[in-house]
Amino acid sequence: MIPEIDSEIGLSVYSTKFSGSKGKIKQSNEDFQVSEVISEKALGTISEDNGLSVYLLTKNGIDTTHALHDIEKRYGLSLRALGLKDSNAVTEQFVQTKTVSRSLEKIEGKKYSLKRIGFSKKPIAKQDMLGNKFRIKISDSTNISQFDEYDKILNFFGYQRFGSKRPITHLVGKAIIQKNYQKAIHFLLGYSSKYDSDENNHYRKLISERKSDSEVIDELPKSMDIEITILKSLVKSDDQKIAIRKIPLQMRRFYVQAYQSYIYNKTLSMAFAYEEDLFLPQENDVCYDRTNKLGKFQNELGQRLTVPLVGHSYFKKTRFDYYIQKILEEEEILPSDFLIKDFQEISAEGGFRNSSIQCDDFQASNDTVEFQLSRGSYATIVIREILKPEDPLSCGF
Repeated sequence: MIPEIDSEIGLSVYSTKFSGSKGKIKQSNEDFQVSEVISEKALGTISEDNGLSVYLLTKNGIDTTHALHDIEKRYGLSLRALGLKDSNAVTEQFVQTKTVSRSLEKIEGKKYSLKRIGFSKKPIAKQDMLGNKFRIKISDSTNISQFDEYDKILNFFGYQRFGSKRPITHLVGKAIIQKNYQKAIHFLLGYSSKYDSDENNHYRKLISERKSDSEVIDELPKSMDIEITILKSLVKSDDQKIAIRKIPLQMRRFYVQAYQSYIYNKTLSMAFAYEEDLFLPQENDVCYDRTNKLGKFQNELGQRLTVPLVGHSYFKKTRFDYYIQKILEEEEILPSDFLIKDFQEISAEGGFRNSSIQCDDFQASNDTVEFQLSRGSYATIVIREILKPEDPLSCGF
């Protein structure tokens, strides 16, 4: 039985035969530990010479974006990360100064610490971030040590991509693509979710029932920073396009990418249900090779099958076009819609994503699993296949 929230984000199948161990994750942040892995080449560029400062950021109970914002506000250090890490975990990741500027050796914050590990002449590229190592405790589980299908897991985008307790990021993205800015604002401000907390839904109700935008701003918690930004814009002008433009660029891009992710999840689910082989590439498939170079299937060792990510330059000559066209027809969307004239800076070209997860160094004991995933794959999707949860949110997803 597929949970309702899974279906809402395009997850309508399980790809493993394992019966499920039940159990819960993230009963504390310490139960979910993440360490970023970068290439040996990138590590080799870090030295004691002057240059861009490279730090190891360790955090607990705060996401990467808010941690970096707080560091810049308090200490004047402007840092860039290779990847974003969740707040409900203990995480380690590499961050780097954007310019050669003042450097601090160490920072100790309430929810994070920053330790300088050296300097680099050039910025460490996002491509140098190979992936993440995970150590996850599963409480109240039964038979997780029996799970051995870690090489048969589809590379779905996980719950975090869509907003676990209020899965609306893809709906916002779709509304923007369709130029329905009123609808996008509605999802961002007033749309309540049955999965969200009573407190958050109370604030959503306040926003929906507001007599004016200004009267509700002071009542909202600081965590609703996007909502406050939009409302402040609407106080000055009722132009919803302007209000959307006030949202940070990274978030606006994220909404459109979330909608791409939704279509991708639906494509994988439908193709698997139609018994397509999603683990072994075939003739005319598009694949990544061992060096992450994209090309046609050559029957070479290490090639990995990909599925298209729909965008305005969508490549339709794959065996997955049948499923994608059916989904786009249901969604009333064309690939060309991802070229967004009003917001060209968040237009999405499209591309390809591996169809299955490469899960390395997998180990499972009585209550803990450890593994390493490539960049862009979700640990929660691996755990979903192990637990087969009836209610993912109550189980910590």
